[in-house]
Amino acid sequence: MSSLEKAKMVVDKDFRVSEIDDRIYGSFIEHLGRAVYGGVYEPDHPEADENGFRKDVIELVKELNVPIIRYPGGNMVSAYNWEDGVGPKVERPRRLELAWRTIETNEIGTNEFVDWANLVNSEVMMAVNLGTRGIDAARNFIEYCNHPGGTYYSDLRKKHGYEKPHNIKTWCLGNEMDGPWQIGHKTAEEYGRLALETAKAMRLVDPTIELVACGSSNTGMPTFPQYEATTLEHTYEAIDYISLHQYYGNRNNDTANYLAKSMDMEHFIKTITSTCDYIKAKKRSKKTINLSFDEWNVWYHSNQKDKEIEPWSIAPPQLEDVYNFEDALLVGSMLMTFLRNSDRVKIACMAQLVNVIAPIMTENGGKAWKQTIFYPYAHVSAYGRGVALQPVVSSPKYDSKDFTDVPYIDSASVYNEEKEEVTIFAVNRHLKESVELSADVRSFEGYDIIEHIVLENEDLKAVNTATSQAVQPHSNGVSTLTNGIVEANLGKASWNVIRLAKRK
Repeated sequence: MSSLEKAKMVVDKDFRVSEIDDRIYGSFIEHLGRAVYGGVYEPDHPEADENGFRKDVIELVKELNVPIIRYPGGNMVSAYNWEDGVGPKVERPRRLELAWRTIETNEIGTNEFVDWANLVNSEVMMAVNLGTRGIDAARNFIEYCNHPGGTYYSDLRKKHGYEKPHNIKTWCLGNEMDGPWQIGHKTAEEYGRLALETAKAMRLVDPTIELVACGSSNTGMPTFPQYEATTLEHTYEAIDYISLHQYYGNRNNDTANYLAKSMDMEHFIKTITSTCDYIKAKKRSKKTINLSFDEWNVWYHSNQKDKEIEPWSIAPPQLEDVYNFEDALLVGSMLMTFLRNSDRVKIACMAQLVNVIAPIMTENGGKAWKQTIFYPYAHVSAYGRGVALQPVVSSPKYDSKDFTDVPYIDSASVYNEEKEEVTIFAVNRHLKESVELSADVRSFEGYDIIEHIVLENEDLKAVNTATSQAVQPHSNGVSTLTNGIVEANLGKASWNVIRLAKRK
C-alpha cells in the first residue's frame, strides 16, 4: 500500500451509539503477587502515607481517572473469607492462599481497600466468594458493608472504626465459576442456582445494589457461550450484568495478526449480547442485561517466568508482564472496541492496576513508573467521556493468519456535549506505511483541532523501565481542519488522539 492511499471517515453527532458509562474505564486489584503488598500498600516505603499506602502510586492511579475498581479477586476470591480481612490487624489470621499458592497476611482487607479507593477517587466493585462459600457469607458481608447499623454485622463495622456504611453498589457473584482451575468450580446449572439464591438474599439486605453474574472465563472455553445461556436462564431477572474476561498475547511474534485481535473481542461482545437477548426473548422479559467486561488486557510475557516462583511466600512477583509498544497499540484498540459497543458494555476493568499485568509498575522501596499501556488507557479515560459516536470508516484492509479484512485504521469517536469537544481515537495497524485519514466532521460547525496526540516508536518491542521511558506520547501529530474535513497523517504503527473543540 502506498502512503498516499487514504482512509475515510464520517463523524456525525447524530450517529450516536450510546451515552458512555464512565465505569468502562475501571480496573482491578486482586490479592495476587505485588498488586496489594508492594504495589498499593508498602508501609516501609519512603512515599508511604500514615496508613502505609504509596503516595506515588496514588498519584499515578489518579492520573488514569479510574472510576471503579474490582476487588478482592479474581481467582483468590473463590476461597476467601472476608472476615479474615476486618478488625484489628494483629488479630487477623495468615492463610494459605490456594489460587496463587502464597501466604495471605490479611493486612489489607475490605475497610482498608475502601479507604484506598477513596484516596484515588474510585468506587469499589466488590466480589463475593461463591466457590467455597455462598449465600450466608454473602448476606453477612453486604450487611457489614452497606447496612447503617443496629445489627450484628453493621455494628461490627462500627466497632472496627467505620461509623458510616460503605454503600458499595456493584457486586460480583463469584469469579470464573466455569473454570476447572477455580476453587469450587461449578457447572452452569450449579452456578446459576447458587447465583440466583445469593442475589435474592443480598437484595433483601440492600435493594439498591447492582449484580454481575459470571459468564465464560474466555471464548476458548468448551462451554462458551452455553454457560452464559444456562446461567441467565436462572438469574435473568435477579442480575444486571453478565461478565466477560479475555486476554491476548503475541506468542508467535506475528504483530499483524496480534493487532487484529481486537476483532476477536468485538465478536465476543456481539456473541454475548445476542445470548443475553435470546434469553430475554425466551423469557418474554422487558429487562435488558448489559455486559461487564471485568477482566481484559494483554497477558503473556510473564507466563513462563512465574513457574519458577516458590510456593507459600508472601507477595512474590507474579504475572509481572513488561509491556512493549505493540501491546499499547492493541490496548488502544481494545478500549475503542468498548466505546463502539458502549450501548451494552457498561463496565470494563483492565486487569490489573499495579504490578500484576498492569499499567503501573513499582520497585519495592523504589520508584513507580508508567508502562507503555498506561498511555492509551489514560487518553481514552480522559477524552472518552460523553457520547460514543459510530464512525463510518472506509479503510484499506489486510489479511492475517487468523483474520480477514482487517482495517488498517481502527477507530472510535466520542462527543462531549458539555465541554463542546469531539475526539477521534485511531490506531494505524500498518507496520510499514503511514495512512492519510480524511474525516468528515461537518456536523461539528465552528470546531478547531486543539491537539493531536501520537504514541509511536520505531521499535515495536520498546519497553518502559524505572530508569527509561522509551515509549511516551507527544503532541506533534500532523492534522488540519478545513471546511469541516480533518486531514490527518497517521504514522505507521501508531496510536492517535485527535481532539477538536468549539471555537470560543
